[in-house]
Amino acid sequence: MLVYYSALAVGIALGVAGQILLKAGSARTDHVVAQFLHPYTIVGFVAYAAAAVFYIAAIKKIPVSIAYPTVSIGYVVVAYTTHVIWGEPFGLQHALALVLITGGIVMLHL
Repeated sequence: MLVYYSALAVGIALGVAGQILLKAGSARTDHVVAQFLHPYTIVGFVAYAAAAVFYIAAIKKIPVSIAYPTVSIGYVVVAYTTHVIWGEPFGLQHALALVLITGGIVMLHL
């Protein structure tokens, strides 16, 4: 099972990377067309595609009812990362919501 949970973790990490890259591509362009052609955006799409491949490998043995909610840990990582990199809001309300998400994932795996 370790191989499948590792695949899930890699898929989540690639999904996070894809989201950060899409944000970076959009932050460096003025129009939508330019955003789609920006290298960060293109690599972001590739990261999402690779994430899907790893996720598919993971759900071969991990029930989707466990794997899919676990992917939401990416929300927590992305919210914190975008706060650090771009200064996006991260107040008490954000922190509490992300703690609830994390708690739900932990409960799911107990």
